[in-house]
Amino acid sequence: MEEKAGAKAGWGSHKDPSCLFCKIVAGEIPAQLVDEGDYHVAFRDINPQAPTHILVIPKSHRRDITQYDEPQQLGELFRAASTIAAKEGLTNGFRLVVNTGDDGGQTVHHLHVHVLGGRIMTWPPG
Repeated sequence: MEEKAGAKAGWGSHKDPSCLFCKIVAGEIPAQLVDEGDYHVAFRDINPQAPTHILVIPKSHRRDITQYDEPQQLGELFRAASTIAAKEGLTNGFRLVVNTGDDGGQTVHHLHVHVLGGRIMTWPPG
């Protein structure tokens, strides 16, 4: 897959010019893309916490999951995450993580779903 995402916006065109992930969506910052749809972009995490660590983000900026009230949009993100896990060969299982807010461990304030796999996931996660 090519290195930069298209600027086509899904679910509206809200962008935050200072947001790292909005810049990836706009193609201003390169990322190792693994999937792209009308409403999402997925790319490999630059600091992976598992052998497979992919971020699935909406193309339209929302700070976190609390800013979505459209179930279909959230469903599309999770469907993409599940499809990506299958394409990555995570047949023995995987973990989806959505960190929300500083106390929840969110470091980039643009909604994103972590797809983690390729090893046994322990619990509690920490």
